[in-house]
Amino acid sequence: MKKNILYIGVALVIGLLAGWLLFGNSPSSDINTTAEAHNHSEETTNQMWTCSMHPQIMQPEPGDCPICGMDLIPAESGADGLNANEIKMTDNAMALANIQTSLVGKGQMGNNSLKLSGKIKANEESNAVQVTYFGGRIEKLYVNSTGERVGAGQRLATIYSPELVAAQQELLTTAALKESQPALYKAVRNKLKLWKLSEKQINAIETAGKVQENFPVFATVSGTVTMKMVEEGDYLKQGQPLYKIANLNTVWAEFDAYENQIASLKEGQTIKVTTNAYRNEVFDAKVSFIDPLLNSATRTVVVRAVLQNKKDLFKPGMFVEGIIEGTQTSTENTVSVPSTAVMWTGERSVVYVKTNPNEAIFEMREVLLGNATGDSYTILEGLKNGDEVVTNGTFTVDAAAQLQGKKSMMNASGGKTMTGHEGHLGMQEDSSGENVDKTNHSQMKERIAVSNKFQNQLKQVFDDYILLKDALVNDDAKGAQHAGKQINQSLKKVDMKLLSDEEAHNHWMTIQKELKTSANAIENSSDIVTQRGHFKHLSAHMISSVQLFGVNENVYIQFCPMADDNKGAYWISLEKEVRNPYYGEAMLTCGEVKATLQ
Repeated sequence: MKKNILYIGVALVIGLLAGWLLFGNSPSSDINTTAEAHNHSEETTNQMWTCSMHPQIMQPEPGDCPICGMDLIPAESGADGLNANEIKMTDNAMALANIQTSLVGKGQMGNNSLKLSGKIKANEESNAVQVTYFGGRIEKLYVNSTGERVGAGQRLATIYSPELVAAQQELLTTAALKESQPALYKAVRNKLKLWKLSEKQINAIETAGKVQENFPVFATVSGTVTMKMVEEGDYLKQGQPLYKIANLNTVWAEFDAYENQIASLKEGQTIKVTTNAYRNEVFDAKVSFIDPLLNSATRTVVVRAVLQNKKDLFKPGMFVEGIIEGTQTSTENTVSVPSTAVMWTGERSVVYVKTNPNEAIFEMREVLLGNATGDSYTILEGLKNGDEVVTNGTFTVDAAAQLQGKKSMMNASGGKTMTGHEGHLGMQEDSSGENVDKTNHSQMKERIAVSNKFQNQLKQVFDDYILLKDALVNDDAKGAQHAGKQINQSLKKVDMKLLSDEEAHNHWMTIQKELKTSANAIENSSDIVTQRGHFKHLSAHMISSVQLFGVNENVYIQFCPMADDNKGAYWISLEKEVRNPYYGEAMLTCGEVKATLQ
């Protein structure tokens, strides 16, 4: 027994000695072990996790898919050699979105001009209000509608005036006493002149020797009636207005200029004015006024030019565009990009730079904007000559970045993008863990093949959306309510069973829920401000559905940077020309086309 214990003890000592010789005395083993642990830790830190059935899910830690509950798997994107905020797009996605790039500082990247949008207004300096200079009852109106032209001295109305009848009787009485009481006679005549009766009219009353009951009112100015303010039979007080009359021989072209354009403007500049009514004509004018006050709601100032209008070409309310040439004083060391390259959230301006010349790899970069000149922006910081930026399809590249949890226009820090089942598509968690809606457009993806029948059903929803958009453009809250109701009715007719593909089914299930929620809110509200708030959310998911499934029609994705308290908002339009549903008549042309979907 003692012998066996001795053998075991000897073996143990030999084993410990061998272990020390092999491992304990090797400093390189400690280094290798430490390096391996460090590499493993770094690999774990950079590893992203996704779902095999829902690749739009991208999380920095393992767990369950929030859509289907399956275990997340390591994302393959971690092994493609990309930097943390780079994204790579497939050739199919590049072709589908028609993504194009341009080199900064090479080729035509804009022109040396400033483009403004505006409206024709009546020249307020030539406006007049036609009033009656004596009280009474209107017996006859001779100008009965707006738009009629009148000339100075033209009879506008006939009025019965008891006080004028009394004044005429005084005239006839004092006329007999004018030799003995000339001062009294002259005072009565002057009283009638204050009521705008001419010497000829006064002499005619005196010659006839009888009182005239009904007196005509004559126009004191020439122009076009812009407002009729009375009807036959109305009783008027002295000085009460009858018509508003505008002399349209000259009109104002009033343009909106943004803050970053003010430095390029000065009075006396030549501005070339064009309008859709006369597409082949350009009208020259001079900047005559720059508003010293900034509109805090729209962040714009009014720039005015006076246009000659003797041929009556310009009508008040007509939309016009103005181009001021030579607004950029120096082009040396200037970096400029087309406006289509820039995405503006209201707080940040971003572009997408192609980081690999041989592959479709892009990275978001924040830039500091200078003046907007023509169809381009001057870049003060963030780009240098030689950088390659996305100039067409920027919207789609940004959506791809959102999908992969990379930095994007509305998500400056990157991170996990929620699916929409948590409440809203495009939601992310803030530092407190709360769900926060960070996007003002939904996630756009490569087109999913669906049946023609499903597309036709979706097209009806889309058509109702356009009706809603048009109602908001026209400031028509009642029409918006009706369109919201129609969207809900059309959503009920979309057959989800037509989507056999699981990915398509899951996407539509989420989108349909969000569309219904927004449409219900619009239908149940008569306040247009509230409707426009819900329209932003509705548009985000409508854009997503058109991008995913298509509606067999070319549409334009348009963006207003000042909507939603300068957070910015998107919408879809069938026309390239911007008609803003978030502001309507107040700022109809604010915005630009960001993408075209086919």
